[in-house]
Amino acid sequence: MKIIVPMAGRGSRLRPHSLTVPKPLIPVAGQPIVHRLVKDIAKVLKQPIEEIAFVLGDPAWFGDDVVTSLEDLAKSLGAKASIYRQDKPLGTGHAIMCAKPSLSGPAVIAYADTLIRAEFDLDPEADSVIWTKQVENPEAYGVVKLNANDEIVELVEKPEIFVSDQAVIGIYYFKDVAVLKGKLQEILDENVMNGGEYQINDGIKRMMADGKIFKTGTVDEWMDCGNKTITIETNQRMLGFLQADGDEQLVASSAKLTNSNIIEPCFIGENVVLNNSSIGPYVSIGNGTVIEDSNIKNSLIQNHTTIRNANLDKAMIGNHVKYDGGFTEISIGDYSVLE
Repeated sequence: MKIIVPMAGRGSRLRPHSLTVPKPLIPVAGQPIVHRLVKDIAKVLKQPIEEIAFVLGDPAWFGDDVVTSLEDLAKSLGAKASIYRQDKPLGTGHAIMCAKPSLSGPAVIAYADTLIRAEFDLDPEADSVIWTKQVENPEAYGVVKLNANDEIVELVEKPEIFVSDQAVIGIYYFKDVAVLKGKLQEILDENVMNGGEYQINDGIKRMMADGKIFKTGTVDEWMDCGNKTITIETNQRMLGFLQADGDEQLVASSAKLTNSNIIEPCFIGENVVLNNSSIGPYVSIGNGTVIEDSNIKNSLIQNHTTIRNANLDKAMIGNHVKYDGGFTEISIGDYSVLE
């Protein structure tokens, strides 16, 4: 089994936090988004992963440190890492085709801007499985249309008339991803574009037209990381899941607390210093951060940041920030100083 991860976008909706760190590498509940996504997919697949192919953007943005992080992620799952580049933002289909040498055999394609919780078995009769989530407002999403045999027969974007309540979340399984590669190559050769881009949906629709069987795999939880507000909500939900699972150490043994308390669930990274502060619930704090004389809840704080005299709720603060002030709901990018 292979996992293909297109992640060349810069994450403009999450600025300023994605100005210095690619969005898939921003930590949520203590781990980068793409790391959590790939590990959770591997759990669902329940079979060995032989290769993980990452499609990155400009090397000036996705540099050696990013490549090393992804290689370490693949190694932790017993897989080989393959690194590809998408030089121009030409759509989801184009991004997949940038990994053309890896497009053979069974594979999952997953876009690195969401997190999931799921427990289901892949349908062995299906040529492809499109992962979906039941939603209350399907008119706001791309959804699948099913026939009487619960096979997907159409993809409908933001339907004005009810089609189904199963929203497409951007994760796909293909029994042989080479079939999709062939259809996407046709799309590129014929220059078939939607919105100025080559789309994965156009390749999928051609597979359906050839009679390929598509089924749904419904996830229990689908968490977005698109902007600051939603990312903080995802951090809260993920911390709750991790606390219930009990599989990860959420408070590092090297954290130093003086006259401070932690209201669980929280993630506290290595060498964090807490003085005269109350932290939690639902707070993630990255490595080497110092917090003094502060009360913080429902917030996401990254590495090597210093916070003093703060009363924060629903805040998102980047790396190497110095903050001393009385604001509450704040969003501060890397290397900022507010004193």
